[in-house]
Amino acid sequence: MNLTKENVRKFLGWCSVINIGLLLYWILALTFSNELVFQIHTSWFDIPHDRFDEIHYTMMSYFKLAIILFNVTPYFVLRFVKFAPLMTPGNE
Repeated sequence: MNLTKENVRKFLGWCSVINIGLLLYWILALTFSNELVFQIHTSWFDIPHDRFDEIHYTMMSYFKLAIILFNVTPYFVLRFVKFAPLMTPGNE
């Protein structure tokens, strides 16, 4: 596969879809089965429930920010920006 603008755009688009899906799964898991997830985590670590919620809320916001910065924004840049041909010597 060649590294073209179209291929990179498709790659970033699928990365965005997969990462947003993971984020939605995380949110739904904590929304509908918070106690189960809390019990699993507290079997490994001794964390109070309010701190557990704070950690997950903070990490979800970091993950969402990373998705926007590294997947969604470059995808839209490649989608909407018109690239001019590069100027090469003799092609001026």
